[in-house]
Amino acid sequence: MSSFLITVVAMAAVLGVMILVHEFGHYAAAKWFGVRVEVFSLGFGTRLLGFRKGETDYRISAIPLGGYVRMAGENPTEARTGDPGEFLSHPRWHRFVIAIAGPAMNILLAIGILTGVYMVRYEHPIFLDKPAVIGWVLDDSPAQKIGIQPGDRIAQIENIKDPTWEQVLPKVVLSPNQPLSVVIQRGNQTLHKTIVPKPEGPEQYGDPGWLPDQPNIVTDLEPDMPASKAGMKVGDDIAAINGQPVRSMAAVVRYLQENGGRPVVFTVVRAGQEKKLTVTPVMADVPDEAEQRWRVGIKSDPQEVEKLPFAVAFRKSLSDNKK
Repeated sequence: MSSFLITVVAMAAVLGVMILVHEFGHYAAAKWFGVRVEVFSLGFGTRLLGFRKGETDYRISAIPLGGYVRMAGENPTEARTGDPGEFLSHPRWHRFVIAIAGPAMNILLAIGILTGVYMVRYEHPIFLDKPAVIGWVLDDSPAQKIGIQPGDRIAQIENIKDPTWEQVLPKVVLSPNQPLSVVIQRGNQTLHKTIVPKPEGPEQYGDPGWLPDQPNIVTDLEPDMPASKAGMKVGDDIAAINGQPVRSMAAVVRYLQENGGRPVVFTVVRAGQEKKLTVTPVMADVPDEAEQRWRVGIKSDPQEVEKLPFAVAFRKSLSDNKK
C-alpha cells in the first residue's frame, strides 16, 4: 500500500511540474504580447483555492488532470470588441507563438533537467562511449552465423563510421528482422557483412547476439558463494580463467558451464597487481531466472561515473532528448 501511495504522489509531483511549466509557457507568451490572461489554473473544474493579482485569477482546481490558461477574447464565437488585450485582436504569428510556447517550455524543461543531472552525476556502462569492439558472440546468434568473432571491431554500421557502442546499440535494437550492413575490422582484414538482428523479449527488440568488449570488473559478490570464500573482492578485474583471457562475463559463464564443477583459477587484477584465486563452482539457482547452472557468485556491471562540464552536459542532453 505504501509503495502505491509513493507511486501516486511521485506521479502527481511529476505531472504537476510538467503542467505548471507547460501552462506557464502559454501564460508568459500571452503576457509578453499584451494579451490579457483572466485565469491561470492547475487542474480543471471547481476552483478550490487561489488568489487574484491584477487581471489574473491564479487557482488550483478540483480535477488534477491538466491545467489551462484562459485569455480574454480567445473564443471565436464571442463578439470581438477590438480590445488590444484580446487574443483574437493579435496577428496570427502572435497567436502561433502563444500556442507553441507551452510544449516548447516542456522541451526546454527536459533539456534543462538532463543537463543539470549530467553536471551532478553522469553514470553509464563503462563500454558505452568506447569503440565498438566485440567481446563475445552468443551461440546460434545472427552474429555467429555471419562469422563475427570476439575481438572484431565494428568499423561501420549502416552510414555511421567508427561508431561507439552508444551509436551501435540503438541501430540494432530498433531493427528486428531488418538487414543492417556492417563493416568489420579484424586485424588487417576488412570484412563487409549484413546482419539481421533477431527479435527478443516482450518488446521484440533487435538482438544481434554480440556483446561489448569490456573489463570484467566485479561489482557484486554473493555471500557464502565460492568466489567470496576464495577471497575475490569487489573491484577485482577478471582477466583470465585457467590462463585463458576473457573479454566478457558471457565468456566467463560459458567457460564455467563447460568446465562443470572442477576448480578453476581466476587471474584478477587488484590495485594494479595480478592475483590468482582458485575457485570451485557450485550448481546453484540463477537470480531472477528459473534455472540452475555452475556458478561462483559474482556479478559484473561496471559503470563509469563522472561530472560533465556545462557545455558537454548540454550537448549530451540535446542528443539524448533528440533520441
